[in-house]
Amino acid sequence: MAKPPQYIKQLFQEYSENDTMTIDDLLRFMIEFQKEENVTIHDVQDIFEHLNTFQSRKGLLHLDDFFRYLLCDLNPPLPVKVHQDMEAPLSHYFLYTGHNSYLTGNQLSSKSCVNPIVKALRQGVRVIELDLWPNSKKKNDVKVCHGGTLTSPVDLVKCLFAIKDNAFVASEYPVVITFEDHLTPNLQAQVAQMVMNVFREMLYRPGTDCLEKFPSPESLKKRVLISTKPPEKFQNSKPSQNKKDPKTDQGQVDDEEFIEEVDEEKAAPEYRNLIAIHAMKLKGRLDNIFPDIVRNKAKRLSMSEQQLENAVTKNHGTDIVRFTQQNLLRVYPKGMRIDSSNYNPFVGWEHGAQMVAFNMQGTGKYLGIMQGMFRGNGGCGYVKKPDFLHDDQYNDVLVPCKPKQVKTTLKVKIYLGEGWNLDFRRTHFDRFSPPDFFVKVRIAGVEADKRKMRTRVIMDQWIPEWNQMFEFPLTIPELALLRISVYDFDDIRKHDFAGETCLPVSELRRGIRAVPLHNREGDRYKHTRLLVGLEFD
Repeated sequence: MAKPPQYIKQLFQEYSENDTMTIDDLLRFMIEFQKEENVTIHDVQDIFEHLNTFQSRKGLLHLDDFFRYLLCDLNPPLPVKVHQDMEAPLSHYFLYTGHNSYLTGNQLSSKSCVNPIVKALRQGVRVIELDLWPNSKKKNDVKVCHGGTLTSPVDLVKCLFAIKDNAFVASEYPVVITFEDHLTPNLQAQVAQMVMNVFREMLYRPGTDCLEKFPSPESLKKRVLISTKPPEKFQNSKPSQNKKDPKTDQGQVDDEEFIEEVDEEKAAPEYRNLIAIHAMKLKGRLDNIFPDIVRNKAKRLSMSEQQLENAVTKNHGTDIVRFTQQNLLRVYPKGMRIDSSNYNPFVGWEHGAQMVAFNMQGTGKYLGIMQGMFRGNGGCGYVKKPDFLHDDQYNDVLVPCKPKQVKTTLKVKIYLGEGWNLDFRRTHFDRFSPPDFFVKVRIAGVEADKRKMRTRVIMDQWIPEWNQMFEFPLTIPELALLRISVYDFDDIRKHDFAGETCLPVSELRRGIRAVPLHNREGDRYKHTRLLVGLEFD
């Protein structure tokens, strides 16, 4: 284990007396140094009760106890509870959203099963996508699979029960199921009965064809909502309109997601009555879309990542932001991502898109950023959008060509790290010597705020100590994320990955904090963490 370095010894001496720290001393340290204005004597007593299980002398902390407190889970970098206002309409939040939630791997040939759904929900994902198709091998049955591919199917009822059993393990806030529906009316009726039988009182049905305003997450606690559109097969459109248009990603809307509103009487009434969030279906060029949809209320619109980028490029950014002030926008990966990779989520977040849908079964930088965003607000799967995205006078705050004023400067000091010798084999990084660790410190966010920095390499140390400070001026701190990655230096091959984390800047707690690291899939290591100083100017 790490030993208290000199700067921790000095800090302990400043807030202790006779080499011991009382409850009042620790309270003073947390208020003055850690800037925890709302901490109470009871909070500090709880910390003492936990720490005193590791030492025999009750009621007092020694230097080693104080150091262990700084490095333990009682001193996290983010608030651990839901703390944002949860009584605004759903459209005021970013929702942790999955894409093709049933797939275990790639988009063409991987297996479909309930395991990815269970894992996503237990990680806090709040929007699950299911593609519904008639089961050709079983009459009057529905399967879930990625249509037109070699992916294997899974029974719908299994998916529904998996959602029911795991929906509120990580969060009590509502789960939205988006159906991509390719069913006949009689199969829709079967799905309706299945959904009602599985979810019963958990199912939220608004009792109206279309809500004027979405309810709040607080009012929908432990409820399940269905969002869908009628199947293409029963829409009032010519067959040719359902074919892919090569101009789709050049400015014309994808017919699969944007089709004229149809007579929903053609859908089974039981099924239609299940829909809490109606999907919007429009057609036409982007130039003609947003002036029309802004007049609609409380609906969901879907766009591919490429369509959204094209819309922004064609100066529809402000229209999109205004649309998302009362409606939901879902962004999904473009069809070329057959490897289940992901895209830059900031394209959606910067323009108010609530449902930036990701392939949760993969790895990579963008998935790490997505996981970082939703570590915010207690990890409940709902993060309040910045106020400027709901400003009636919104005027392209995020236009790249406009000069940005620095609102704050984040100061990050990487002190030390520990735990690799407990979470990794002794020979994982190097067969004959301890690892040579260094840290990359980066900001993900709007273009003006992106920065990359790194520490020096500490040679041959399982418990490296860097003591290096980095400063990041931020123009839109509300959308900024702090990315920290550790690597074992290699001057011949690629540096070996040794853990990472991503944290929303707007929620960072000041002072010296214990920052747990995660693997590439986003699973937290049991012991590996950094001691990090966090300040704002």
